[in-house]
Amino acid sequence: MKEKIEAIRAAIGSEIGQTGSRKELFELKMRYLGKTGEISALSKGMRDLPPEERPEAGKLVGDVRKWAEELFASREEELKAKELSERVQKERIDVTMPARFSPAGAAHPVSLVRAELVDIFGGMGFDVYEGPEIERDYYNFQALNIPADHPARDMQDTFFVSGEYLLRSQTSSGQIRVMETKKPPIKVLSPGRVYRSDSDATHSPMFHQMEGLVVDKNITLCDLKGILDEFARRMFTAETKTRLRPSYFPFTEPSVEVDLSCHNCGGKGCRICKGTGWIEVLGAGMVNRRVLENCGIDPDVYTGFAFGIGLERIAMIKYGIGDIRLLFENDVRFLKQFRG
Repeated sequence: MKEKIEAIRAAIGSEIGQTGSRKELFELKMRYLGKTGEISALSKGMRDLPPEERPEAGKLVGDVRKWAEELFASREEELKAKELSERVQKERIDVTMPARFSPAGAAHPVSLVRAELVDIFGGMGFDVYEGPEIERDYYNFQALNIPADHPARDMQDTFFVSGEYLLRSQTSSGQIRVMETKKPPIKVLSPGRVYRSDSDATHSPMFHQMEGLVVDKNITLCDLKGILDEFARRMFTAETKTRLRPSYFPFTEPSVEVDLSCHNCGGKGCRICKGTGWIEVLGAGMVNRRVLENCGIDPDVYTGFAFGIGLERIAMIKYGIGDIRLLFENDVRFLKQFRG
């Protein structure tokens, strides 16, 4: 027994100095002090000794275990200090070096336009409602007076998720949800992303809309004109004028296209307005009786108007952007122009 203990002492003393990390030290410790280690094996082997030799052998094994534990603890502290010193050296920062440049961020032009529109119409009493982007066919088409066989559906190719669900092609679906759950008077904005299968310099398959809805007693087209006049003055210049032209939308009757006098030339004619002095910006009209009926609102008591604004369209006009694709390319050279 004594010979085995002395051999273990010598082996530990020799090998512990060769450990270069705490991982290696732990593995060595387990080899001698673990449950199946060599010192633990000595304790288990005492059962084979004569009874009179067991007390002395037990003392020897206890002494070598205590000595080994203290030695391993001391070595662990040495290695811990060594590893910390190496880490400090490796991660040292030279505070005299120039700092890394972190440019200030900027809000995207579409986000700027959205925030400004919410501020403008919020000041006129509009609430904001954001509906789901994956919408039911009923809310996106049927409730808006666009049944399955309606020719208006041919005007926009739609991304269908399944037979009943689709990526909404207009945020008007949010207006239907509001009218179903809230009784007039209603004054709400429905901003958000919409999707249509269209892509060129002035169209994107994904873009942003903000649609407005007002429903109350005695609402007329004059009320719509007044609100759009205020929008034009606050979004562009105090001299900006609006013009309504007859148009057609299934969910409004009568329907109008809304033009603004060109803020660049003041209506005299330039490259931006293609010499006409006017720029088409949005569609609007009086809410169709059938749409009100679909939402449980009596069209003989209440009337309303709705309008839809393309945020990219407003951003392109306001900031003189010639290609809608610039708004989606995340080119830092383009985006940094809107900083501040």
